[in-house]
Amino acid sequence: EMAKIRPGDKVLDVGCGTGNLTLTAKKYAGTSGSVYGIDAAPEMIEVAREKAKRHGLQAVFEIGLIEKIPFPDAMFDVVINRLVIHHLPDDLKRRGFAEIFRVLRPGGRIFLADFRPPSNPILAHIAAALVGHQMMMRSNIENIPLMMVEAGFVDVTFGPTRSAFLAFVSGQKPNL
Repeated sequence: EMAKIRPGDKVLDVGCGTGNLTLTAKKYAGTSGSVYGIDAAPEMIEVAREKAKRHGLQAVFEIGLIEKIPFPDAMFDVVINRLVIHHLPDDLKRRGFAEIFRVLRPGGRIFLADFRPPSNPILAHIAAALVGHQMMMRSNIENIPLMMVEAGFVDVTFGPTRSAFLAFVSGQKPNL
């Protein structure tokens, strides 16, 4: 919903895991839209393919890396990503944003959601218990907007989601 996926959009989920977000995106893109998911783990791609088949949803799942997205330039209207960026070192994040920029059409959008360390000490303790202290401490979603601007994105925004543990960052590839 927050990614503003519309009927007819061509959507890429980078780091799709078992395909939950990809298949949700398909519901928004509708029958006139198409969704693709890539993940580095072959076993995740297999689960995602089976899930799509079981639910009768058309989606393409491929093994792929954020730093080498296996699709042509300007193919997608929207690129989404959830709970992946915190796993990557900053240099790989930058290469990934450059690749996302490459595969987005002019005017295309990126939307990602990832961990945001809560400022509330009680929530911070709960988050650390759920995902691990190291994971929460490594999360630097506040640095992502600048990286996206450096990659060429415009209208970059950052903010909370409905989850106390997640924040979003979105941006747009400029129209040419």
